Amino acid sequence: MKFPRALATAATVALAVAPPPRAAAQAQDAQTTTPIKHVIVIVGENRSFDHVFATYQPRANQSIANLLSQGIVNADGSPGPNFSAAAQNSAVVHGAYQSAPTNQRPYRRLPAPNTDGAPPAPSGTLPPFSSQSEAAQLEDGLDAKDIGLLLTGATGLPSDTIDTRIANARALPPGPFQLTPGAPYDSYTGDPVHRFYQMWQQLDCDVVQATAVNPSGCRGDLYAWVSVSIGNGSNGAPPPSPFDNESTNQGGIAMAFYNMQAGDAPFLKSLADRFTLADNYHQAIIGGSTANAIALGTGDVDWYSDGQGNPVFPPVIAIEDPDPQPGTNNFYINDGGMSGALSDCSDPSQPGVGPILAYLGSLPYAPFANCAPGTFYLLNNASPGFLGDGSPNTLTLYQLPPSSVRTIGDALNDAEISWKYYGESFNLYLQNPTNPVALLYCDSCNPFQYATSIMTDPAVRTAHLRDGTELYRDIRRTRLPAVAFVKPNTLNDGHPASSKLDIFEAYVRKILETLRQNPALAADTAVLITFDEGGGYYDSGYVQPLDFFGDGPRVPLIAVSPFSRGGRVVHQYYDHVSILKFIEANWQLPPLTGRSRDNLPNPIRDPNNPYVPLNPPAIGNLMTLFRF
Repeated sequence: MKFPRALATAATVALAVAPPPRAAAQAQDAQTTTPIKHVIVIVGENRSFDHVFATYQPRANQSIANLLSQGIVNADGSPGPNFSAAAQNSAVVHGAYQSAPTNQRPYRRLPAPNTDGAPPAPSGTLPPFSSQSEAAQLEDGLDAKDIGLLLTGATGLPSDTIDTRIANARALPPGPFQLTPGAPYDSYTGDPVHRFYQMWQQLDCDVVQATAVNPSGCRGDLYAWVSVSIGNGSNGAPPPSPFDNESTNQGGIAMAFYNMQAGDAPFLKSLADRFTLADNYHQAIIGGSTANAIALGTGDVDWYSDGQGNPVFPPVIAIEDPDPQPGTNNFYINDGGMSGALSDCSDPSQPGVGPILAYLGSLPYAPFANCAPGTFYLLNNASPGFLGDGSPNTLTLYQLPPSSVRTIGDALNDAEISWKYYGESFNLYLQNPTNPVALLYCDSCNPFQYATSIMTDPAVRTAHLRDGTELYRDIRRTRLPAVAFVKPNTLNDGHPASSKLDIFEAYVRKILETLRQNPALAADTAVLITFDEGGGYYDSGYVQPLDFFGDGPRVPLIAVSPFSRGGRVVHQYYDHVSILKFIEANWQLPPLTGRSRDNLPNPIRDPNNPYVPLNPPAIGNLMTLFRF
């Protein structure tokens, strides 16, 4: 179906005009502990740190932990002298879920990477588009010179097949491999699995494997096996028959990385060269996008309720069951899609829960699971309980009921500090959320759309949830709020298979160029560029277990500000909640709730290992990214 031109044109029209900032808010905005008066948080999709920065070399006086620095790969992308440190294993799991399977053996070669969802040819309805006009009528987050990125990059292969663009795809060594130049940097590629119980298995955490450098014992050696044994989930269906390493349409794509030494990700590289890169910043929740988006807004995990703030038992189909189906190797009973998204992690008898709780209890610092009794927490994806206009969401079979969990928006409102969530294509969604073009806007990426306090108050909702086009206008008119969360639409977010990393680079560049044209505003603004989660791509970094829900692998974070110049690489341990801790520290706000992760202390630095806090569990507040 082709998107209607009239509806697409509406993307540039605001459906409601936000009220002007209150004098009180303007006064409170300026009351900061640092010279930073504005924070812009740009969130891309599904790229791990090593996937993007695998071969990045910082300035001569800086160090970094990546595949190149550890000798896992060479500068040309070939296996390095320590390649075995990232070598992948297969495993056998029957009967009951194992977060760290005991029956493992090394792969001799990597399962062949698959195109998994990447478009085979140009289309009139989905990227890559067939013509400039088809792309331009939907696009307002890219400069005109970059629209052409939406026309290129099709695989030229059948759907969901071995990606033969990759050199030696059927006989790769059993570890990380370079995507390019076989699959050009400007191309769509496969989308690895990124779900909760799968990622715990991929990390393969066991204290028996702990070392001084890696005290959590998470080896990250089962990425490929999880991809080929269960992939994106069963949805309760039986496995395909016959079943092999390509049946989940993933193969070894999780081990792919880009090579900055060969020119990949040039804009992100240029930002890292000039500003500050964090090489120890993590997705807050193990698994996928929605749970991480909610953590970015709440410092916590959402849960299934009666819509009035009380936990209730969810539909059985929505409960995760990662135990293998009888007669299968790790093919879960129920997991995938909008079903199989919830677990009562207070109860070790629940499927999948026991092994993770046992592992947490075995750690020397025994992190608190943070699971309230009888509460089913969201571990993966679910739509919000509200549509953009505040009405109940009944468009999908499974939604998370309206949430009472406190958000950073609530805290900023209470303190009369200005903020906005800029969601690209939000106006299209407001006008008609049932139209296919409205799916460009990511409702499940907006943590505030789950919150009763935000969505049921028309004045609050219309003041703070705005279309992405308004960001550029607010920058030009010096009306940028103190805190701005910015989410590109599905064309521009960099998500594997449905977007490209170079498109996300172009999206970020437009925002930064717009900000540069207002020097007075740029002088007191910090732009934080990150990704919601690693997308299931391999990462070699240390993972610090904080509770039942995470942390997960590293994702990139770049701080662009007059106070973060110099090409530094900062090693302090952070995750998404560190952004909330920075906002709270800068505007002198208390933690959101008694259980939110912003209560965790800042890390005490180990002089022998700056990546592992001496006082776990601990996450930083990002202040070390800046020099004031």
